[in-house]
Amino acid sequence: MSDTITAPAQTSYAIEIDGAGKTYGTGEGAVTALDLVNLDVRKGEFISLLGPSGCGKTTLLRMIAGLEDPTHGSIWLPGRGLDGLGFVFQRDALVNWRTIIENVLLPLEFKGRRTRASRDRAKELLATFGLNGFEDRNPWELSGGMRQRAAICRAMIDDPQLLLMDEPFGALDALTRDDLNVELQALWPDPEKTAVFVTHSINEAVYLSDRVVVISDKPGRIVDITDIPFPRPRPLEIREEPEFGSIARHLRAVLDGHSSRRP
Repeated sequence: MSDTITAPAQTSYAIEIDGAGKTYGTGEGAVTALDLVNLDVRKGEFISLLGPSGCGKTTLLRMIAGLEDPTHGSIWLPGRGLDGLGFVFQRDALVNWRTIIENVLLPLEFKGRRTRASRDRAKELLATFGLNGFEDRNPWELSGGMRQRAAICRAMIDDPQLLLMDEPFGALDALTRDDLNVELQALWPDPEKTAVFVTHSINEAVYLSDRVVVISDKPGRIVDITDIPFPRPRPLEIREEPEFGSIARHLRAVLDGHSSRRP
């Protein structure tokens, strides 16, 4: 069975996906979630995966992370690979019996890498994401947006080269989501950090990304890759620009043309 492969390599790519697919079950009951996915993600890129519900976006993200194995094809993570990876889930999954800063430090504890300097690093990250002064609060004392900020800090505490995010802002109100979009995109461009971001929001994908990858309904296949030409940093007001609207309309048309749930 094929799987996610990590190996040292001299390459400009952070992720190399070659004909990867995922089938669940066998025989007549088999369901192909993803099929023949080919995608190279350059180092320092911010990529968004866009597609209808159930098209395999999360499955692809989990295969990149090594949480699931491809049924066929291969996924390469050149360089540090899985050791240099951070994952932000749909729900923050903070541990309620640990303070916010202790939640952020948890990955370093798992890896045996917590040092005296780790707490300072955690404080810096929390301050970057607007959580200065909340380090010693408990998760239940924070709003949903603040908890998701903490989850992003936790994913970044080990300075990952690859950050994978599975609809991290989907449950947040519009204003909080906008704020987090601004904070997140301010971290790019960074030639040492690559991001793959799953979303259902066309505007969010266009605003955050260097490229938007559209995946069709089942079986999920890549049907469009659109370059986003806007320089960084990007103000939220860029969403009112005609070119932004033109790109969003193009992506909407592609989605409508490859969804079985379209009107």
